Amino acid sequence: MIPVQFDYAAPATLDEALSLLAEHKDDAKLLAGGHSLLPAMKLRLAMPQMLISLGRIKDLAYIREEDGQIRIGAMTTHHQLESSDRLREICPLLPETAGTIGDVQVRNLGTIGGSLAHADPAADWPAAIIALGAEIVAVGAGGKRIIKADDFFVDMLTTALDPGEILSEIRIPAPQGRTGQAYLKVPQPASGFAVVGVAVNLTLNGGGACESAGIAITGVASKAYRASAVEGAIAGNALDEQTITDAASHATDGIDANGDLYASEEYRRHLAQVYTRRAIETAAARVK
Repeated sequence: MIPVQFDYAAPATLDEALSLLAEHKDDAKLLAGGHSLLPAMKLRLAMPQMLISLGRIKDLAYIREEDGQIRIGAMTTHHQLESSDRLREICPLLPETAGTIGDVQVRNLGTIGGSLAHADPAADWPAAIIALGAEIVAVGAGGKRIIKADDFFVDMLTTALDPGEILSEIRIPAPQGRTGQAYLKVPQPASGFAVVGVAVNLTLNGGGACESAGIAITGVASKAYRASAVEGAIAGNALDEQTITDAASHATDGIDANGDLYASEEYRRHLAQVYTRRAIETAAARVK
């Protein structure tokens, strides 16, 4: 449980971090909260020769409202998101999701950017940002690049970030109209990761019908995914019990579900349907 020897750098600016990343290329790893990278290094599943910590780059930790968007710096901690009064008011899905992650120690040190860039298939944040229609800002030698959340997660532990790029910001459209949100999950008892997690972002019209829906699921497949069939089944309809139940039955349509010692493929599919129904019901009950 001892990592191989490595060099360490703690740049104070994003430009310095990008320069170090360009210099060391494949030999370097970025360190955010470290909850995923450090265990992998101890097991020698990751053996970087250079560890570049982003912890001193204070410009990457913030929550702002700008141009009709909620903008979150990549080094913003789970605790900062969980404890934001403003987010609880305008986008409660974010603090609710943050509050389900790990324990207090993890939430105080872990970051949203680190979680997204790691792309664990059972992480909580990917489902939330897909449901919210977020954009990811990646910064590299060629400047900034915007990646839609739907396109960001490629496969297990794989994202659309190019070599030499750093995830710098998450941009979320500020919810408008009569909205309701929810994140519900079945946590793995030992790790707290999602066996199944469902994020829902609903907008209802004046008559109570679903005007738009963002629904995403984590923990089931090799990456978090948008439950498009569920969204389509409730769009334009009143959210009565039968409509929600029928829609939730499509939670894993077209998905290759994971199976492991804790939850079989069949059990995960069942949980995905149950928790999709519950999350939609919870979000609908919260619509103001």
